[in-house]
Amino acid sequence: MNRKAKIIIADDSEINRAMLSDILAPDYEVLEAADGEAAVACMEQQHTEIALVILDIVMPKLDGFEVLAIMNRKGWINSIPVIIVSSETSPSYIDHAYQLGASEYINRPFYKVAIRHRIENTVKLHTKQKHLENIVAEQILEKEKSNMVMVDILSHIVEFRNGESGLHVLHIRTITEVLLKQLRSTCSQYDLTPARTALITNASSLHDIGKISIPEEILNKPGKLTKEEFEIIKTHSAIGAQMLEGLTHYQNEELVQVAREICRWHHERYDGGGYPDGLKGDEIPVSAQVVAIADVYDALTSKRVYKPACSHEQAMEMILNGECGVFNPLLLECLKEVGDYLENEVKIRSAGKITRDSIHTLAYDAIHSYNVSDRTLDLLEQERTKYQFYASMTKEIQFEYSYESDTLIISEWGAAQAGVKESIQHPLSDATLLAIFSKEDFCDLRERLQSATPQNPIVSQIYRLTVHGKPRWYKWIARPIWGLDEDAPPTKAIGKLVDNEEEQSTLEKLTLQAQHDDLTALLSRNHAHEEIEERLVNLKENKAALLVLDLDTFKSVNDSYGHSYGDKMLRAFAEKLRKRVRNTDIVARIGGDEFLVYMEYRENIEKLVERIFSTVSGNYDGFEVSVSIGAALAPENGVTYEELFMCADQALYASKHAGKNQWKFYDESMKDILSSDLRNPLNEKKRRTPNET
Repeated sequence: MNRKAKIIIADDSEINRAMLSDILAPDYEVLEAADGEAAVACMEQQHTEIALVILDIVMPKLDGFEVLAIMNRKGWINSIPVIIVSSETSPSYIDHAYQLGASEYINRPFYKVAIRHRIENTVKLHTKQKHLENIVAEQILEKEKSNMVMVDILSHIVEFRNGESGLHVLHIRTITEVLLKQLRSTCSQYDLTPARTALITNASSLHDIGKISIPEEILNKPGKLTKEEFEIIKTHSAIGAQMLEGLTHYQNEELVQVAREICRWHHERYDGGGYPDGLKGDEIPVSAQVVAIADVYDALTSKRVYKPACSHEQAMEMILNGECGVFNPLLLECLKEVGDYLENEVKIRSAGKITRDSIHTLAYDAIHSYNVSDRTLDLLEQERTKYQFYASMTKEIQFEYSYESDTLIISEWGAAQAGVKESIQHPLSDATLLAIFSKEDFCDLRERLQSATPQNPIVSQIYRLTVHGKPRWYKWIARPIWGLDEDAPPTKAIGKLVDNEEEQSTLEKLTLQAQHDDLTALLSRNHAHEEIEERLVNLKENKAALLVLDLDTFKSVNDSYGHSYGDKMLRAFAEKLRKRVRNTDIVARIGGDEFLVYMEYRENIEKLVERIFSTVSGNYDGFEVSVSIGAALAPENGVTYEELFMCADQALYASKHAGKNQWKFYDESMKDILSSDLRNPLNEKKRRTPNET
């Protein structure tokens, strides 16, 4: 059964919507919008399914003209016809509606039969136009495919005789495109429009066609060429240009003219040291200058019969140092800027295909503007990039997101793994997807993609997904895809998810291990330092105390019973200390037999310190242990970790100095005790600083 076509009726008058709905309901699926905003929201979600919009002019929030302007901006006006139905009869209103793309303007009051026929005629006319676009799309697809095939065949014939890699032409095109786009973003000197950039990139495929006339024994000679042989090789540039000049037809075609420039002059050098004509500077067309660098880079990084391949780093160094001839300084700067990106693009690019959606854009242009060919390569490259990226993935959850339709497409294997549908429209509001991938993480990924650039398109991040009810870590790797104008927002985003659970779990264990003391399982000194600093910064109404504890008799325990027994005592002491403090307190071992406690309080800190002191002192497996404690208070004694630790350390020393087995709060008099002791040459105890570990 055929589905009914959808029509939006946008009018703030409910009676007007009801009347039009009664007329159209038998043959169409009617969607109603009470204002301009609601009409736009409806098109945002379903514009690919809308056959017609019936629009009032005077409406709240957004009027009819504003809706038309949005439809123009988003490109919907090209695929959705609009009929204005309004009581406004002013010629300026009518003219403005037609200027904004309205197909019809009908005044109220109207006759039921008349408006029905005009709506039917508009929908039919639009349907016929879409059918015509489909026909033209097929023709364009075949034409562009044939053009690309012929260029590829010719260039690969040359490569076959030349003994070069079958990817040489593709590499030249990739490098040429990347350098031209960087040059275009850097300066306006060369008038590199997107169409011109695509044309030069396409023409670069023919740069070496003259080599078809060079003897194969010279082209594929494994050793060094003689002077005479090199002179023969050099003729290929002039021969290639002559071949294009000898074409019976198409001499005035821009592609042929640019290809001739590239063939003849891609071995010229900026200082005049190249061949065949010894051109200098910008006497050399920019198309040939760019292909010259691309040819040198690929020659260096590719294996040849006479040499092994260089690394990307070696090739960059040789070109930038002038070892391969002199190039335009502007282009060398561009090469430096795109170096890392270029290496990656050359690796992942391979032949792709154009999608039917993209070709429909070309079809519309062909019907309405008759100007298609200059844009073709860019659209082909856009789709090629997508398929290249997919080709580099195997057995992973792959996805594609369309910004225009707000639709997420997940690969068949990936959807089965995640337990979701392959196609999800409006993913941010899909309950099933959000049960797996949180809205917060989805928004974070979207922001990362929005901050990506054509020079740095790849983004990656680790997120936790709930797959089949179990949380697992996945690494996301994604990239946006731009259209013809890279300054415009991207049209799509593609990527993959890689299971990262094992690696992330190992990392978490290592992190947790680094944060704790191996012997006692208390926090390590460094991690306690960080946590205390953070607490002190956020200290508001509460006060805080920092305690430094030292076992008075621990040295004699080690001396009498050995280190194993000493370790056992330290573990027991740490366990007692942990049980005595609150969950919100921080407890750490800061070295040897010394420990640290940080606690926040409102009043009566003496009771808290006394409770800790009385708990940790006592008998340990038959051995009587005493403890000395020094305490410092915030904000009285300081507001940073270093200040409090220094004061608590001095208070601890005062406790030791006064006979051990006691606790003291820091006061100013303790500075004198410490200073006196430091001057005593018999002092056996080395004092600590807050940064010692």
